[in-house]
Amino acid sequence: MRIDDASSTPSPARARLGVIGLGSMGEPMAGHLLAAHGALVVHSRSLKESLIEAGATWADTPRELAEQVDATLVMLPDLPQLAPMLEGPDSLLAAGTELLLMIGSTSSPRGVRELAARLHDESSGRVRVVDVPVSGGEAGATAGTLSIMAGGAEEDVRRAATLLAPCGTVRHLGPLGAGEVAKACNQMIVGATMMAIAEATVLAERSGIAPADLFEVLSGGYAGSTLLADKRDKLVADDYSPGGIAAYMTKDLGFAADVAEDTGTSPALLGALRGAYDELVAAGLGEEDLSVARRFVAERGA
Repeated sequence: MRIDDASSTPSPARARLGVIGLGSMGEPMAGHLLAAHGALVVHSRSLKESLIEAGATWADTPRELAEQVDATLVMLPDLPQLAPMLEGPDSLLAAGTELLLMIGSTSSPRGVRELAARLHDESSGRVRVVDVPVSGGEAGATAGTLSIMAGGAEEDVRRAATLLAPCGTVRHLGPLGAGEVAKACNQMIVGATMMAIAEATVLAERSGIAPADLFEVLSGGYAGSTLLADKRDKLVADDYSPGGIAAYMTKDLGFAADVAEDTGTSPALLGALRGAYDELVAAGLGEEDLSVARRFVAERGA
């Protein structure tokens, strides 16, 4: 269900919102949230001067952030990076306040549900969780056109949708964990498409076809995709500077395997994809952009 009518939720102008994690996705999203809501509290490993200059408030610790906000968007790689922020005297929980925790990380649906249950118990119900993983890459984060996949209680998701609307379109897909299931499905398609593009690029180039010419032709047919449009310049230029690093695909496909197990599904492609990306990481290419799949294919077996 697309969240279009948020009339029953608190006004975004009155919302006290925080963001944890200001990486390649979190920083531009935080910029949109600050511009739309007029105030934002942020915490990350490194200070982002541009956000502070634009009016965001820096919090030295998760506790300091939680003491100033009612809702927090977490844009970290996965739940293990969030775990230290939930423990000890400087943690989010130590603030003792009510908090809507919006997990934008690509994470395990199982893990999100287990975390939500634990936080509910440890906070006596003060901390509520929704999962809101995003798709659209850096380009979508910068443009504010992300696809945001939400799972959780209706009231909580409706509030999250109001808060996150400046970043893209929020769709409520079901109970807690549903957003992460959708993101796992998304990553299966992205991973397969990227590897197929990489193999096609190498095949064409070794047959005397320039990659730029190949992509121009493919873009006008069924093989055209948002991923191809986003990555074509990197592929043509052999530029694999990180946008979203390739190594993340290994964990994401692992989450898809968990969903397959939980649903009694026997995928035909998933095992091969996991093997390919595991091999890519083992080849030392995991810290490069996902488009490095082209180099992986070109060097494989050499």
